[in-house]
Amino acid sequence: MIALSLAEIAEVVGGQTHDIPDPSVRVTGPVVRDSREVEPGSLFVAFVGERVDGHDYAAAVVEAGAAAVLASRPVGVPAIVVADVQSALGALARHVVHKLGTTLVALTGSAGKTSTKDLIAQVLRRKAPTVFTPGSLNNEIGLPLTALSATEETRFLVLEMGARGIGHIKYLTELTPPRIGLVLNVGTAHIGEFGGREQIAQAKGELVEALPAAEDGGAAILNADDPLVRAMASRTKARVILFGESDEADVRAENVTLTDAGQPAFRLHTPSGASDVTMRLYGEHHVSNALAAAAVAHELGMSADEIATALSEAGSLSRWRMEVTERPDGVTVVNDAYNANPESMRAALRALAAMGKGRRTWAVLGKMAELGDESLAEHDAVGRLAVRLNVGKLVAVGGREASWLQLGAYNEGSWGEESVHVSDAQAAVDLLRSQLRPGDVVLVKASRSVGLESVAQALLDSGNEGEVAAR
Repeated sequence: MIALSLAEIAEVVGGQTHDIPDPSVRVTGPVVRDSREVEPGSLFVAFVGERVDGHDYAAAVVEAGAAAVLASRPVGVPAIVVADVQSALGALARHVVHKLGTTLVALTGSAGKTSTKDLIAQVLRRKAPTVFTPGSLNNEIGLPLTALSATEETRFLVLEMGARGIGHIKYLTELTPPRIGLVLNVGTAHIGEFGGREQIAQAKGELVEALPAAEDGGAAILNADDPLVRAMASRTKARVILFGESDEADVRAENVTLTDAGQPAFRLHTPSGASDVTMRLYGEHHVSNALAAAAVAHELGMSADEIATALSEAGSLSRWRMEVTERPDGVTVVNDAYNANPESMRAALRALAAMGKGRRTWAVLGKMAELGDESLAEHDAVGRLAVRLNVGKLVAVGGREASWLQLGAYNEGSWGEESVHVSDAQAAVDLLRSQLRPGDVVLVKASRSVGLESVAQALLDSGNEGEVAAR
């Protein structure tokens, strides 16, 4: 964070200093909420969670070098005490972003936010120092913490914004007002909480409503291939830039193909020129993500050749998202277990089918959470799609939702040993260890709460030990 004195911070957040001998002491380290991340000069933010109270770590973090604690009560060490820690954190982020004058890019969508954010960051940092959301810390706590990691050298700040209801994104844009807003898509993720896709569109569109007018530099980057996103053009005063495969898109892809390994290649067209892209990422769904990143980069002055080179060299920065690892015995493990919704599940299955041409494929799938009344139909549809894509083996892991996955596959014509329902991750590991053969490709995917990353890790550990399960 830019160096601010404890007195300045207290004034910004409306707090009172306690046990601070010298209020002119500056915070020169990062603002953190995890005591293990404290560095000399840090500001430690003490949140009260369900199991852990950050205030209990106040003495330890100051001993480790923290300048002070942002707290909701006195803690016996240097502290800035406020009525509400979360609101104070947001106020501090808003102050720092305003003071820096950094170009702020915000993005949202039902699927692909984190992968696209990582692409944007990798492209933009070729042009200038860029700070971006780590992983998917995209809520009212993670977003201000990311913003506070920007410094005087930061030129671009790329922030992912998530929402679980109407008003959430509006609140985030008030903390960190963007100049450029990107909406990827409107899908069915969290549809059980929102109540329908129209309500999701209403929430996601709060981003473009918050943008400055076109004459003030505001730019809304919208997916031309998603009607609900494209309709958001009427909700903003910013200049609208369309991306997608549509002929009407300002930034578009032509001649999209997949390599034998399942990596997308295409001709990138921008208003300033065209160039060829061959990505290192896996799956055709990354074409849309890449076009979104390209549209942001073009808006910020990069040429088509610069953008294409950056996209061709970009990798995955966030773990458990289409992580592809080949074991010594030739088994390929695709760990996409960070999260799942119907759109990302379909994209992952199509990527598996493309990667597995001429090889035996496995889809180890679990529950997609927060689908509400649509849950049965969506799980059934994913099971059916696995069959239509000729996935060799479907392993449905878990309880009721997993049984719906297998039922969909069964009703689509997957009988015998082509699909199986197992109770938990360990049962899936045991099955795979007994049946995998060299050359097989295994996709592992479910909502984060299922914890299927343990399956992927167990398979990789087995491979590293030299185990060939087919023995």
